[in-house]
Amino acid sequence: MIINTTYRNKETAKLIDSHLGEAFSLMQRIKMKGIGSKRMIINNVSPKMKQYLNTVDDLNYGSIELRPKGILVHIHKKLNSFSWVIPYYRLQIYNSSFFSIHANGNFIQFQKNKLYKENKAFIEKMQTQKNTVLNTTDYYQG
Repeated sequence: MIINTTYRNKETAKLIDSHLGEAFSLMQRIKMKGIGSKRMIINNVSPKMKQYLNTVDDLNYGSIELRPKGILVHIHKKLNSFSWVIPYYRLQIYNSSFFSIHANGNFIQFQKNKLYKENKAFIEKMQTQKNTVLNTTDYYQG
């Protein structure tokens, strides 16, 4: 599900929290050494997601935020912000000539350039977090 997060409102926050859990506390963020990636250049997206990208020849950037039960992929189009809500049980990560995230029949590909290399530790943290959460017995119970 992709949500317009340009303006913060309670309904959107509740919707995101219900799917991914509440955002990590400040202490948890410090212990984890950050919960957000640096921005990465978007190379390609699935056809359903093209409407969320800039149509001109501008570069499109995206970033990833960790949540207790999933991730938020943030995309900016001009002055608007969109967040793709992905629970860990739907998240698929592929690392080939591009780094890509797949869920619910959609995907987003990021270029593997200098920005990707800066985010490599974060991506490993995201994969570890996903595996840890999915291997807990109480994850599927709510």
